[in-house]
Amino acid sequence: MMMTIEEELIELVRRTSCEIPSDVRTALERAFRREEKGSPAKSVLRTILGNIALAAEGSVPVCQDTGTLTFFVDFSLRRKVTVGKIKAAVREATRLGYLRKNTLSPVSGRSFDDNTCDGAPVIHYGDYPKKDGKAQVTLVMKGGGSENMSRQYSLPDAELAAGRDEEGVKKCVLDAVWRAQGYGCAPGVLGVCVGGDRAAGYETAKAQLLRPLDEKASKLEKELLEKANSLGIGPMGLGGKTTLLAIKIAERPRVPASFFVTVAYMCWALRRRTIWLG
Repeated sequence: MMMTIEEELIELVRRTSCEIPSDVRTALERAFRREEKGSPAKSVLRTILGNIALAAEGSVPVCQDTGTLTFFVDFSLRRKVTVGKIKAAVREATRLGYLRKNTLSPVSGRSFDDNTCDGAPVIHYGDYPKKDGKAQVTLVMKGGGSENMSRQYSLPDAELAAGRDEEGVKKCVLDAVWRAQGYGCAPGVLGVCVGGDRAAGYETAKAQLLRPLDEKASKLEKELLEKANSLGIGPMGLGGKTTLLAIKIAERPRVPASFFVTVAYMCWALRRRTIWLG
């Protein structure tokens, strides 16, 4: 029996909340093998991997902060996967316990207990890659701890001695890693946008978190990942060889007066999942 759109969306929320993507799990397993026996880093990663297994087995959220829900829906599905159906699915997923009551008014402090209101969840309709003639709906769940570690820089930056060049970009990215330290639940993943305006910078940086961790990295991505992991911050800031699992970088055009470097920090629980609809 085929599922309805709402049922498909509820299942998307459940699996995103309760199951870590295979590329992220593989990266964490690789990091576990790399850390020294008996080290705090290895202990932390062992606990993380155990938590992942328990969450999937019990179909419970992998983290108590089920985060901001951001849906990326292909334009071709806008009449099928409507805002109303997405919100209905989020309400039901909340009722079923796949989501924490996690949405507040910033002014009054009121809790939107079903996680829906004007602006929640976040929904983007756009032109996204197709697969076998089907269009995608992708959900990302980004917790507040990781969101707090995201940063935006404006070059030149006198404090960092960072100019408007590649070396300046590197200094910004590594400064963001250093400032995060044990916050944001390392080992993390960075999405980076070089250029754009302030709004496009954050949107583009976050979109890089959708990219597979195991895809071929650019020279700049490889260099920065190596330097970040040489800082010794490690899992949860307790020291070790794995401060980041990956760095994904994109460029956007800028105007002559502005040069922004935007860093979207994501914790080890990189919760993202895609379904394909015809």
